[in-house]
Amino acid sequence: MNRRVLVLNQDYSPITVCSVQKAFLLTYLHKTEMLVTAEGHQLRTVSKTFPMPAVIKLLKYTNVPYKGVSLTRQNIFKRDGFECQYCGIEKDLTLDHVVPKAKGGKTSWGNLVTACKRCNARKGDYTPEQAGLELKNDPFRPSYVLFLRDFSGFLCDEWRPYLQERVKV
Repeated sequence: MNRRVLVLNQDYSPITVCSVQKAFLLTYLHKTEMLVTAEGHQLRTVSKTFPMPAVIKLLKYTNVPYKGVSLTRQNIFKRDGFECQYCGIEKDLTLDHVVPKAKGGKTSWGNLVTACKRCNARKGDYTPEQAGLELKNDPFRPSYVLFLRDFSGFLCDEWRPYLQERVKV
């Protein structure tokens, strides 16, 4: 039972992803409402069968002060698809500052990319243009919803309607 459950706030905004066990417990304790069940899956006890949750919604609004994606090595690898952003190889990966730190480059989403050790050494203390390298994709800061939808590794079809980017009017 390695499935995951999408947790929504009372206003249907995504908050996090949790285990099926935790989602079932929250629903059983009347802290959440089950919006969507995992089709074809059930939870069984000795004498009862329950639908397996896929999406749950909190019954009380919870203020979440920071809903961003943490800048970590693993999250940058996820954003870049676990491949070198210069040559596309998927082995011996490390992080590279597009604008080197020695030249004022910051450690930020917009300046870090996944690179293999070979390309990182070739680039050295230069910008990609100076080193004759071209980035496959420009680095960007993923939104929380985008990260849950595209990079979490747990996306299932039942989540799709709740993970659309919200249009601000």
